[in-house]
Amino acid sequence: QVQLVESGGGLVQPGGSLRLSCAASGRTFSSYAMGWFRQAPGKEREFVAAISWIDVITDYADSVKGRFTISRDNGKNTVYLQMSSLNPEDTAVYYCAARPGGVGVKQLDYHYWGQGTQVTVSS
Repeated sequence: QVQLVESGGGLVQPGGSLRLSCAASGRTFSSYAMGWFRQAPGKEREFVAAISWIDVITDYADSVKGRFTISRDNGKNTVYLQMSSLNPEDTAVYYCAARPGGVGVKQLDYHYWGQGTQVTVSS
């Protein structure tokens, strides 16, 4: 069982940066692939980024490549999403998720979800 709690969201101006954190509980955190998804108002939840459990394989949505970086610290049971060059289209609730095995890009791939943290990009 894995429980996830996101933090780090907030209001940021266009072009700014923000780092999200996702703290996990559970002794097997290091064996789970982790992902970030987001859901904007009126839109479906979409994949953002994912990282394998040994921090070797990462995957990103085309819309965030070159701007967002996913990383993890298994010693701290935490996964991060560093976001830069933010624009209003990045405004959404961001969720972290966990799944056993390799990275996945579909919501159904993930077994555990956090409650989400709001990111608002606005001047």
